[in-house]
Amino acid sequence: MPDSTSVNSQITDAVTQTNVKVVAEAPAQSMAMVYQTMAHSISLAMENAMQAQGGLQQIGNAVTSSGVRMIFDAANGTKSGG
Repeated sequence: MPDSTSVNSQITDAVTQTNVKVVAEAPAQSMAMVYQTMAHSISLAMENAMQAQGGLQQIGNAVTSSGVRMIFDAANGTKSGG
């Protein structure tokens, strides 16, 4: 059988204040998590865009060098193999 002694009011007040504090901070913490997740998602999207731009730059460089080689070959009267 549980002891029927009363609990000190200071203890119940401290527990109640802690519970109220936790419940009051929950919306702010959840929004902070949402903002952090959104920032991470945006940074990943920007990283993907940067990688795509770098890949397209490499393709552009390859096309330019092939075009220059074809021009030089045409000027020299030879055919390139590419």
